[in-house]
Amino acid sequence: MIATREGLPPGRYGRTADARADRRLKVVGAVLGAGLLAVIAWSGASYISGQAVSGELIKFKVVSDSVVEAHLEVRKDAGAHGVCTLRSLAEDGSEVGRKDIRFDEREGRVDKVGSVRTTQRATAVELVGCKAVTSG
Repeated sequence: MIATREGLPPGRYGRTADARADRRLKVVGAVLGAGLLAVIAWSGASYISGQAVSGELIKFKVVSDSVVEAHLEVRKDAGAHGVCTLRSLAEDGSEVGRKDIRFDEREGRVDKVGSVRTTQRATAVELVGCKAVTSG
């Protein structure tokens, strides 16, 4: 008969080196994962709180071959002034018009419809972005 070795009895000699290494890797992975989540949360919160003016394109309507109308909703600090940039796009994706729409109202939430003149028929309107500006 051939004698076979079945291994060490479980729990008799403590953890093996592999088990200790696995535990260290799990702890290091958990710490690094928590750190990454904290960095993402912090950067997201600072980005959102740092924007004094934010806008949203509600809808748009193609009025003619040379004009589109866009309905914007802007949120800002009361009394702050802002400007939002719109651009209109042709069917092939090329830009056919661009306009900056200024918001000088004192309210914190402003709805405004603006017209954008185009060089050819537009099929889409895109909100490029909004930013705070100094009055004047």
